[in-house]
Amino acid sequence: MSDWDVGPDDDEAGAVLRTVSRQLKLWREAAGLTQAEFGAAIGYGEDLVSSVERGRRIPRPEYLDNADEVLGAGGRIAAMKTDVAEARYPKKVRDVKRLEVDAVQICSYNNSVVDGLLQTGDYARAVFGSRRPPFTEEELEQQLVARLARQEIISSATAKPLFSFVLCEATLRRPIGGRMAMRGQLERLVEVARLPNVDLQVLPLGSEENSGIDGSFRLLKLKDGATVGLSEAPLTSRVFCHPKETTVLDMRYGIIRAQALTPRESLALIEKLRGET
Repeated sequence: MSDWDVGPDDDEAGAVLRTVSRQLKLWREAAGLTQAEFGAAIGYGEDLVSSVERGRRIPRPEYLDNADEVLGAGGRIAAMKTDVAEARYPKKVRDVKRLEVDAVQICSYNNSVVDGLLQTGDYARAVFGSRRPPFTEEELEQQLVARLARQEIISSATAKPLFSFVLCEATLRRPIGGRMAMRGQLERLVEVARLPNVDLQVLPLGSEENSGIDGSFRLLKLKDGATVGLSEAPLTSRVFCHPKETTVLDMRYGIIRAQALTPRESLALIEKLRGET
């Protein structure tokens, strides 16, 4: 089972895992099973059961489902899957996901890759795979699962925030993951661009003006009226909360939108590029 370790500085995930591991151990002991017997019953090794019960490994959903059935927990163990799923994601991803859920509007400018909320699985895997030094396979899988989970905010049938994306045309022409992966990504962009709560614009390479040349950034406008800015650079990421900083980013984003093609023109360009890929 390819599980993930709990990060040493992730106190929140550690607390969740300690609670889950304690409950699993209590249920197992109440059933009169050793770790080896329990592992054999649910299809996992004794060492893994021991690691889970010590809070060192994060169990997959099927582990909890099997444990629930074998121990006759009546859904009580399986019910912990939601909390465990959240703990599986890196802390930074959980923090961003919470901000996104609390947002009434999400604005994003990207000049290197397609925004993470819009990426297909193949494209995202290729993006993470290009990292140097590379992720391990387990780390890559963790990042991928976390990124795709964030996209529920767009695909969910519940009330959604408003989205505004501006992509530099270079992100559409750079065939990350190969031609087939890029075609799938372009098809995904066409699909999202047609959603009623999404404005997707492209900043053309031929434009003489680009106020986003300093790099990608995002703005999240929250329900309480606050605005949070996010930017990432190699080895670091920054969060901007002070109005003086977020106002600058808000102004910059407005100018970038004005420099970009309209949503209708942008959709036509993406469809054209899809046909060429």
